[in-house]
Amino acid sequence: MQPPADEARRDGAENAQWSRPECQVWTGTLLLGTCLLYCARVSMPVCAAAMSQDFGWNKKEAGVALGSFFWGYCLTQVAGGHLGDRIGGEKVILLSASAWGFTTAATPLLARLGGAHLAFVTFSRVLTGLLQGVYFPALTSLLSQKVHESERAFTYSTVGAGSQFGTLVTGAVGSLLLDRYGWPSVFYFSGGLTLLWACYVYKCLLTRRDIILALSVLAQGLPVARPTKVPWRQLFRKPAVWAAVTSQLSAACSFFILLSWLPTFFKETFPSSKGWVFNVVPWLVAIPASLFSGLLSDHLINQGFRTVSVRKFMQVMGLGLSSVFALCLGHTSSFCKSVVFASASIGLQTFNHSGISVNIQDLAPSCAGFLFGVANTAGALAGIMGVCLGGYLVEATGSWTSVFNLVAAVSSLGLCTFLVFGKAQRVDLSPTHEDL
Repeated sequence: MQPPADEARRDGAENAQWSRPECQVWTGTLLLGTCLLYCARVSMPVCAAAMSQDFGWNKKEAGVALGSFFWGYCLTQVAGGHLGDRIGGEKVILLSASAWGFTTAATPLLARLGGAHLAFVTFSRVLTGLLQGVYFPALTSLLSQKVHESERAFTYSTVGAGSQFGTLVTGAVGSLLLDRYGWPSVFYFSGGLTLLWACYVYKCLLTRRDIILALSVLAQGLPVARPTKVPWRQLFRKPAVWAAVTSQLSAACSFFILLSWLPTFFKETFPSSKGWVFNVVPWLVAIPASLFSGLLSDHLINQGFRTVSVRKFMQVMGLGLSSVFALCLGHTSSFCKSVVFASASIGLQTFNHSGISVNIQDLAPSCAGFLFGVANTAGALAGIMGVCLGGYLVEATGSWTSVFNLVAAVSSLGLCTFLVFGKAQRVDLSPTHEDL
C-alpha cells in the first residue's frame, strides 16, 4: 500500500488544472480566506494602543507583542510549502484556518488568565503566527499547480487583494468595535468569521476523504527523504533564486513594518483624528491597485513584453515608488497628506503580488510552495527584526521619521538586488534539460 502522501500526490496529478468555473469559485473563496487571514493578523495592530493602555505597556513592550506574531510565522513557511506540494495546498489552508480562527477568538481569554499579560498575549500571537505561516506557501503551491501561467498574475493578485481587504475590514469594523465594545470584541469578530469560512470550505469544496487523508499525513509525519528530481544544490547556487529571496524579504519586511506601526503612528501623531479614516482609506486604495497590477502584468506579457522585464517593472513600483511615499510620511504634519502618502505607499506595495510573488512561480513551478516558503521565512525573520527595531527607533529618537527611513532602506536593498540579478527562466530543471 502506498503511503498517504504518495496517494495525495497522485490524486493531485490526476486533477491537473482547474476549469474556468472551478477557478472562479476557488479564486473567490481564497480571496475571502486571505481577507480573514489578515483580519486575524491585524487585530493586534488595531488594538495595540488600547491594549497598551489597559496593561501599561511601553513602546518596547508593545513592539514585542506586535513582533511576536512573526516569531511563529517564520517557523512554518517551508513546512507549509512542502506540505502543500505533497498533499495539496487547499487541505493545508483549511486545517490551518480552523486552528488560527480558534486561537484568535481565544486571545482575549488568554490575555486575562493571569498577571503576566504580555507573556500570554505573546504566546497567543506566536501560535497564530505558526498557524498562519503555512498559508501563503500552500497558496503558492496550489495556484502554481491549478492555474494556467497566462492567468497566474491576475489570479494571484486577486487573491492577494484579500490582504488589503482584510486589513480594511478590520480597520473599519474593528475600529467601531474597539470604540463601542473594547478590544476583545475585535478578536472575537475576526476569529469567529474565520471559523465560519472554514466550515464553508469543508462542507462545499472538499470531501471528508480529503481531510482524513491530510490528517493522516500530519499524524504519521512526512518522510525525511522525499523522492525528487529537483537539483536543490544547483537551485540555490542560482543568483536569480537569491535575488527572488532577497526581494521577497524586503517586500515582506517593509510591508510588515507599515502594517504593524501605521495605526500607532496615526493615533499618536494625530490624536484627534478618527481611527476608521487611517485604518480604512489606505487599504481601500490598495484593493483596486492590486487588481490593476495583475491585469497590467498579464496584459503586458500577452502583448509580447519579456516576462522578466514586466516582473522588474512591477518591483520598481512595489518597492521603489512605494518607499518614496513612505519617506514622505516622516516629513509632513498634515493629517490629509499623511493619509494620501500612506495610501500611495500601501497601494503601490500590492504591485509585488504581480512581481516577486509570481516570479517565484516562474523560477520553480515544480516546487513553488517550498521556494516561496524559504523566501517568506526570510521575510518573516526580517519582519521580526524590523517591527521590533521600529519600536526601538521610535523610543530612542522620539521621531517616526526613523521608521519610514528603515522601510525605504530595506525596500531599496531588495529592489536593487532584483534589478541586477532577477530572471524569469525556470531553474528547477535537471542539468540535462535546463537551458543555462
